[in-house]
Amino acid sequence: MIAQIEQDIWQSISAGDELAYEGLFKSHFAELTLYAMRFVQDMESAEEIVQDIFFKLWNNRESLNINASIKSYLYRTVKNTCLNALKHQKVEDKYRDHFSRELQNDELNADSWMVETELSDKITVAIDKLPPERKKVFVLSRFEELKYREIAEKLDISIKTVENQMGKALKFLREELKDYLPLLIFLLRG
Repeated sequence: MIAQIEQDIWQSISAGDELAYEGLFKSHFAELTLYAMRFVQDMESAEEIVQDIFFKLWNNRESLNINASIKSYLYRTVKNTCLNALKHQKVEDKYRDHFSRELQNDELNADSWMVETELSDKITVAIDKLPPERKKVFVLSRFEELKYREIAEKLDISIKTVENQMGKALKFLREELKDYLPLLIFLLRG
């Protein structure tokens, strides 16, 4: 009997009966909002979710096919919408936390950016002061990450010459960049 009444109500709504729709809204809004509240823990969000569900129900009334109980459909839709909202909220929270950490890092890095820029300029100037062959050996080793054997083959020189040139390049750069040495240990390890 109840199922038939609900089917009749749904047929009226899907045919555009605003009074039937309004009656459905008034009879279920409060209980559905309380149900949504159990998931989202916020009355305003719960009300928005239920209102949105009823809004979509009305807008899609002609294409929706509700064969079971309207009440069951509404509860299932509220539950699914709430769970999706919670998933979305977790993603937003993660993004917000990540963005906040990045912002803090950016503030900390603003000062270090100046130092890095200055350091980068100093390194470039120091490397440019190296004799051409020594510079080639250094760049191939440190920036192209070639092994001494590969550098020797590429430049058609002995591995001993590569070792010698690297030793001299590192010694020169250590002296040239001694004020920045703690920051350069990774670059000049030899």
